[in-house]
Amino acid sequence: MFRERKRGRVGLHAVLLGCSALVAVVPTGLMAQQDTTMLSPIMVEGIAGDDDRRSIVATRSTAGSKMEADILDIPASVSVITSREIQRRGADTVEQVLQYSAGVVTDMYGSDDRFDIFKVRGLDAYTYRDGLTLGRAFGSVREEAYAFERVEVLRGANSTAFGISDPGGMVNYVTKRPRDERFGEVYATGGSFNRAEVGFDFGDRLNSDGSLTWRLTGKLRDADGEYDHSRDDQKFLMGGLTWRPDDATSLTLVVDHLDSDGVPTSGGHPMGLDFDRETFFGEPDFFYRSVERSTASLMFEHDFGGGLSFSSNARYSDADTGQGYAYISATPTDGSTLAKRSFIRNSGWARAFIADARLQYDTQFQGIASRTLIGIEYRDARSESESFYGASSAGVGEGIDWTNPIYTGAPDDIPQTGHSRSDQETKSVYVQQELTFERLIASAGIRHDWIDTTQTNLMAGTADSGDVSETTGRFALTYKITPEISAFASYAESVVPAALTVEPERGKQYELGVKYQPAGSNTLLTAAIYDLTKHNITRTNPQTQLPETIGEVRVRGLDIEAKAELADNISLTAAYAYMDSEVVESGTTDINGNRLSLVPKHVASVWVDYTLAGNGMRGDMTFGLGARFNGQLYAEDANNFSIGGNTIFDAAYSYQVNDNTQLSLNVSNLFDREYVAYTGWGADFYNPGREVSATLRRTW
Repeated sequence: MFRERKRGRVGLHAVLLGCSALVAVVPTGLMAQQDTTMLSPIMVEGIAGDDDRRSIVATRSTAGSKMEADILDIPASVSVITSREIQRRGADTVEQVLQYSAGVVTDMYGSDDRFDIFKVRGLDAYTYRDGLTLGRAFGSVREEAYAFERVEVLRGANSTAFGISDPGGMVNYVTKRPRDERFGEVYATGGSFNRAEVGFDFGDRLNSDGSLTWRLTGKLRDADGEYDHSRDDQKFLMGGLTWRPDDATSLTLVVDHLDSDGVPTSGGHPMGLDFDRETFFGEPDFFYRSVERSTASLMFEHDFGGGLSFSSNARYSDADTGQGYAYISATPTDGSTLAKRSFIRNSGWARAFIADARLQYDTQFQGIASRTLIGIEYRDARSESESFYGASSAGVGEGIDWTNPIYTGAPDDIPQTGHSRSDQETKSVYVQQELTFERLIASAGIRHDWIDTTQTNLMAGTADSGDVSETTGRFALTYKITPEISAFASYAESVVPAALTVEPERGKQYELGVKYQPAGSNTLLTAAIYDLTKHNITRTNPQTQLPETIGEVRVRGLDIEAKAELADNISLTAAYAYMDSEVVESGTTDINGNRLSLVPKHVASVWVDYTLAGNGMRGDMTFGLGARFNGQLYAEDANNFSIGGNTIFDAAYSYQVNDNTQLSLNVSNLFDREYVAYTGWGADFYNPGREVSATLRRTW
């Protein structure tokens, strides 16, 4: 039997485009290129050479090929959101963390609180933690942003290094690890929707020589959502221990537990009408989304010397989830005010073990610098889910009058629609090669995945098995025009096994880009154009109820992004993306030539921080202002329902009480702009409303 949690409480357009373009006029300079043949030192936290706690600009990443490199040298579009930027913007969820990154679209389903929901370059993005796959964000556990030191966005196909993924891109979460120092912070936050939250993050050495270090991170939140009868409660605890017996070896164990008691979504509002966000047409006694997940991660690194090093990551996770809710599934058009409702309930568990081991060799021969990475990966994932959908047999609660909503209680006889188990084993081998000829860097990679899957229908007592054997490749060239400017061209492939009875979904992308990192300043400017295609899109045929490959979609576009600390007291993040999406071949429906659903052509954002230095008794004050623009989009591939473009403003203010104490105020959707973010399933779903929070933080 599956466990269900009982309900209860635990206690401008033009302005933006112009800002994106104006960033390109930063003064230039000269910067020495780093020696690509040197091994990076083992770091307890973050990426070598970067301080994610004190800067919004990262210069190095492993997101390109699992080999750490300067972002200037990576032949792909990479965005890094550091912990400094996350704190400055007061980003509390993964979607908020990603809102100011080029090519990323969030909030497509409005106030849907079940999952982290976002697209990269027009397609659903796969997520990873410390380079190990978590799966698609949609349908997975919502990640706790406070657990991460940085969040990396890699735009474009990259199955060759990281495995299964869509060609639009991926998001990698980098876990906080112990540091070789005594440090800490505690904070308390209060705000909109009865939010009360406390958190802590501290660590130290365990012995005098510093070979053992520890870190403890936690968060407790008691809050409501923005609509009636909702809640957003959470407990999170993470502990880490690092052992460094010598300068060449590091072993880190991180264990965390996430316990969330929330709600799935508002249930929607009748289509074409105007309601306050908090108006609720669901069912209070049937309104829950519960998650309990425990994770243990092991990370090992060793430098043998002479250019040879070994690293490995492993993770085990155990999750139990459940949800139930009623939502508006049809809005009448005959003058009636009685909207139809449907009920959905599901519960399940998932267990997964994944391990990745890599051997890297760096050398030089005849003036050519070489870096070679050979890796193997193994994943064993098992899950079971049980689902119920429809209305009670007596029809109780099926309709609700939006002029006088009357709740009828939780239904007890929703029809069961599924009960299934999935067992999947994946074995992978990959090779990455990089050669540097003075200014020219050539990189290539190849990966092969063997995926064995068994799906059991526990209602029918039947089982189906299948296997997938797929090879993906990548090739790229980077040219260092000057030590400050690089240009790159790349071709990359991706693959996703969608169902047992159909061919895997395959993707490919061509990309050209340029990056600029002026010497003497903490600035990184990037721009890229791309053409990506995804084949064998899988959908369920409504006549046969079987999965079918329906053809091909294509997205061509442009990404521009700038991160800059222009002076001691001014920092800026700006981004613009143009996405020309098209359904090339639709298969069962005549929608060829239409735009992809939920993909705007234009997305832009800008965030500026200005610090006014303290004077006498007054401490430093920092003012932040941001704006996010999403252009017009369609709610479905048939392009019948259009959603207009909208601009949302965010703001932040912080006051440095003393050297170790800070008071901050963050506001999302500053002017409480309300619009329909998604229309479908017979209802409208509004965008998140204004949320205000105040935080008192003490650090040491």
